[in-house]
Order: sequence, then structure tokens, then C-alpha cells
Amino acid sequence: MAEAARPRSIFDKIWDRHVVIARENGPSLLYIDRNIIHEGSFHAFNDLRTRGLKPRRPEQMFGVPDHYAPTHGRRPEDAPTEEIARMIRVFDDNMRWGEVPHFSLQDRRQGIVHIIGPEQGITLPGLTIVCSDSHTSTQGALGAIAFGIGQSESALVMATQTLWQVKPKTLRITVTGRRAPGVEAKDVILTIIRTIGAGGASGYAVEYAGPVIQGLSVEERLTVCNMSIEAGARSGMVAPDDTTLSYLHGRPYAPKDAAWDAAVAYWRTLPSDDGAPFDREIEIDGSAVAPTVTWGTSPEDALAISDRVPDPADIPDAQKRGTAERALAYMGLTPGTPLSEIAIDRVFIGSCTNGRIQDLRAAAAVLKGRKSAVPGMVVPGSGLVKEAAEAEGLDRIFKDAGLEWRDAGCSMCSAINGDVVGPQERCASTSNRNFVGRQGPGARTHLMSPAMAAAAAVTGRLTDVRRLVGG
Repeated sequence: MAEAARPRSIFDKIWDRHVVIARENGPSLLYIDRNIIHEGSFHAFNDLRTRGLKPRRPEQMFGVPDHYAPTHGRRPEDAPTEEIARMIRVFDDNMRWGEVPHFSLQDRRQGIVHIIGPEQGITLPGLTIVCSDSHTSTQGALGAIAFGIGQSESALVMATQTLWQVKPKTLRITVTGRRAPGVEAKDVILTIIRTIGAGGASGYAVEYAGPVIQGLSVEERLTVCNMSIEAGARSGMVAPDDTTLSYLHGRPYAPKDAAWDAAVAYWRTLPSDDGAPFDREIEIDGSAVAPTVTWGTSPEDALAISDRVPDPADIPDAQKRGTAERALAYMGLTPGTPLSEIAIDRVFIGSCTNGRIQDLRAAAAVLKGRKSAVPGMVVPGSGLVKEAAEAEGLDRIFKDAGLEWRDAGCSMCSAINGDVVGPQERCASTSNRNFVGRQGPGARTHLMSPAMAAAAAVTGRLTDVRRLVGG
């Protein structure tokens, strides 16, 4: 009798299928299905040109300008400096030279790379996907192995469609229970990072599982996987299910007709087998998750909005105590202060973490009929998200509340193109990083969900959104 196949995780199934050369000790040569690139790719294209090479399989590459794209115009000339305008023009030139499918700044489908991949159906279950941005882990929400790479690695993928990679260990994070009203995906992932720490998943590929994860929409799963990198993970993923298939059906780059049926049959084999081994397992009580905000300079510095600013004196580890003291000094916070009493100066709703239509709907539901007490901007994650929001009248809600309505781009997340938070200004932000200076020199960033950011806008301070909408 043939020996039964050993149970495997979804990560192992996809990895094994893509190994070209396996080394017992050291990296393996991995076939790469998708290489998504942005305007920072000029380094990789320069490398190809120097070597006399062109992209090996340009049809498996997709380009979009997002990192340096101005959010107040759709022309290179709208960039605040000629250097940035030139980068966007060079990107367009490289796309034409390499015959790479791309979404230019003038294309209505242009957007943030990690939003348009799923939106267009470029991201599919079972694929290996790379991009020269750490938050490529976002796209694992559709059941793919997706991770960020550097420009030299991107050049290698362009030239060979392969990449040497050391296989990471596997970690399954199971979120049990039931999500409480008013709790969003951002609250779930911030709670996970707070629990395991900013380095808690270092060296691991993470699979998110359990009833709370299964109950999330694809857009919410994208938020969770987006911030895997903030826990140090190499990648994050959610197994494909009926929710995934419903989301992907009919997307422009998704399979059609008989090819769709064949793809679905394969995708249904991907979820981790019962008894599949993981190098590590963690369980989080999803029923205990509450609306969450960060107080320090790392995503792990997160607490429920009902909590108070922690006191470093209560931290026994000297190194961690010193880190907390420096974070509070930078953030201008006093231990013991209720988080709900911290006043903010501006708000930002957008980014590859929370710039999708569902995110904008959540923020608009809080802001409808209300005024923002502080200035701020709302940045849709793509041109199609912007069109959908405007068709639903969400843009009018934001503008009536006193917030700016912009074009898609990454500017405010990383302080580019003049989209910055001023020194010592405090920003309620839906982005993914609150590092020192991330949104501008001296900027103080508090991470939270779109609904929580909208609540902060209305009240002018960090606020439990359930006070405004019930729950």
C-alpha cells in the first residue's frame, strides 16, 4: 500500500511547487510568477542595460508609479521637484523599453502597488509574488507567497524569472472567538503585533487562521497581511476560500471560463492540511480585541483606546524600559495619561494598509454629517477606488467634513511630495508605520483603523469610535 502523503501547510505546498533547484543547506532557486515594480525600479533597469539584457518574461511583470506619485495631480509636472518628475518619466520610458504591462500616472487604474495587484486580479492564489517594497506581504491575503525584495534582486528576477531564497520557518497565528462590534482588521493586526512584538515573527512565513480571520473580507485580510512585516515576518498569508474566489471572479487578469474552473480546482487544494506541521503556533483571543491605537514609535506600542499611556518604570527589562522612555519623549506623552485624552493635530486616511473602498466607507460612515476638528487628507488607494468612492458620494462626505480629497499615492505615508506632518504635530494615521520621522521630521504618528481615524478627526483627540456609532 502506498504511503499516505504527509500533511503540508499552504506555504509548503506553494514553495515546493516553485522550487527549481533545492539545496539541502542554503538557499533554493525559486521560480517567480509575478514581479510588480514601481518607479524606484530604475536601479534594476540600469543594471539590465549595463549587462545588455532585457526582461525575460515581461508579461509576468507589472509596473505602476506610486511611491513618488503626487497626490494632487496626475502628471509628472505636478510633482514638487524636477527630480521626482524625472523619475516618473524614466519609469514610463523603462516600461516601454522593457515592454512591461503598466499603469501610468494618467491611467485610471493607477494606484498603490499593493492595492492594484489584488484589484486587477494580478495577485492570485498559489503564486509567488515579489516587489521592491516590504509591504508586498499584503498580497498573501489571497493565498500567495508574496514578499519584498531589493533592486538587485529585482534585476535578477527580471533577467531570469527566478530568485535564490532561503526557505523561512512557518508560523501559524490562529485568531479565535468572535470579533466584537466596532473592531476592525487594523485592531486585530495591531493586537497581534503588540502580543508577539515587532520582532516576534522574524524568520517566519506567517499563516493567519481561525474564525476571526475567516470572517474577514478580502480587503480586511489585505490589511492584516500588509502589517505582517511590522512583526518581522518574511510574508503573511490567508488560505483561499469562497470569500477569496468571490472577490477574484471577473477581475481583469483573473482566469476566465474553463481556465477559471481549472484554477479554482487547484486553489481548493491549497489550504493547509489537517495535521500540517508548523515550526511555531500562536493563538490570539479575537473576542478580547478592542479598538486599538499606538502610543509609541513602533507598531508593537499599541493598546486598547480605553487604556492609558504606559509607565516605563513598570517595565523590568532595562533595554525595553529605555526604549519606552525614548518613545514617550519623542511622542511628547506622559505616563498614565488616558489615551482618549490625547489631542491630535491632523488626520490621514489612506495608504496600502487602509486605502481601499471598504476602508473609505468605514471612515465616511463616522464622518457623515459631522465636521473634522483638525485638518487632514483622504487618499484613495487607486484610481478605481477613487471612482467608486465618488460614485457613492464618499468624496462629498470627506470634503464636507473639511478634509482634502486627493489622488492615489504613497506620499503621506512616508513624507514625500510635501505631504508631511509638521514637527511635533500629532497625526491620527491609518498607515502602517509610526517610526521616528516616518511622516516627517519630528512627526508624531498614532496608528489606527479608518473608523478610529475618522472618530479622532471629529473629536480632535484619540477616541473610541464606538462612542460615535454605537457598539
